[in-house]
Amino acid sequence: MKRLATLALSALLLLPAAGRAADKVSDGVVKIGVLTDMTGFYSDLSGPGSVLAVRMAVDDFGGKVLGKPVQVIGADHQNKADIASATARKWFDEEKVDAIVDLPNSGTGFAVVPVATEKKRVTILSTTATTAFTGEKCTPYNIHYTYNNWMLANGTGREVVKQGGDTWFFITADYVFGKSLESDTSDVVKASGGKVLGFARHPQNSSDFSSYLLQAQASGAKVIGMANAGGDTINTIKQAKEFGITPKQTLAGLLVFISDVHSLGLDIAKGMYLTTSFYWDTDDQTRAWSKKFQAHPDNKKKAMPTMTQAGLYSATMHYLKAIQAVGADDADAVIAKMKATPVNDFFSRGGVIGPDGLHRHESFLVQVKSPAESKGPWDYYKILKRIPAAEAFPSVEAQKCPLVKK
Repeated sequence: MKRLATLALSALLLLPAAGRAADKVSDGVVKIGVLTDMTGFYSDLSGPGSVLAVRMAVDDFGGKVLGKPVQVIGADHQNKADIASATARKWFDEEKVDAIVDLPNSGTGFAVVPVATEKKRVTILSTTATTAFTGEKCTPYNIHYTYNNWMLANGTGREVVKQGGDTWFFITADYVFGKSLESDTSDVVKASGGKVLGFARHPQNSSDFSSYLLQAQASGAKVIGMANAGGDTINTIKQAKEFGITPKQTLAGLLVFISDVHSLGLDIAKGMYLTTSFYWDTDDQTRAWSKKFQAHPDNKKKAMPTMTQAGLYSATMHYLKAIQAVGADDADAVIAKMKATPVNDFFSRGGVIGPDGLHRHESFLVQVKSPAESKGPWDYYKILKRIPAAEAFPSVEAQKCPLVKK
């Protein structure tokens, strides 16, 4: 009887501990919000495919963490900062969202990240490029995961100058992302011995690039650097071919996605240089995951993943693993664990998230194949150079993040 009483007392003592463990998952669920462009000019490179990538990661993780369900919700920010900010506040306050991910368009990123910091919730940027997110605007709760402007500028700018493209003219999207990308690439071109002959800036989501292309043509620059993205990049490239500007002048895609190349077709995009953090046909691991993504019933267009979608899968898995390891979904503890743990998967081999929140990993300089070189659908890139993490991204010191102790 004494032994039974002891066992019963032990069981009672364990109950509060079990309750406390369950309470470590706030609200009894881990909720991830994918805030993206579902219908606009970034929708193919992010959009529904971003939501799918996050849901695939959750499913592959088992649908639960610490015994509690993981839920994924998505919304369209319509590339508007006010909608992005309002959605973030609603998600944090009413939906009890623990992390917001993706955020194409730097304007929406700058609208959401401060809200997340105020609420002490996690943000993971995958489709945002501006370097300031892990530089002067860094926060304790933000991770910049897939690429940034410094990576794009150095990967493409440096290598194109090395190959003789030493005079540049920029066609730039007239908002923070485009200006940042133009500035970063200009610095690289000049540091590599090249010259910048001018720039032309256009409104976001433009349809007519004739005046900007004529300015680029008149400059006599060997290289036209496209500091824009999505539909703007596609239209720039199409119209450059229509006006006979290419191949007399070389186009350098500073932020080009495989979805853009697919939309353009190889006959138009062939020969273009670009930098990417992921290509589906790199090795057996990338091919296996990408084919699973392409075949998924929710992938209505049966498209191969862009680098942002692959990055989101990897980031979501890393986030859930951190929660599992910490034993709680507390943002401070989870972010610290994510920074302390290297990333090793099909997307990032030995990648590391620095104290500034920047995920440093290998990237690739590629050239778009000609139709004759391609062996089939989505066989679009020749990998010219694998760029190690230390070369692909700026150092922690160069970022000048105020959170980092000197």
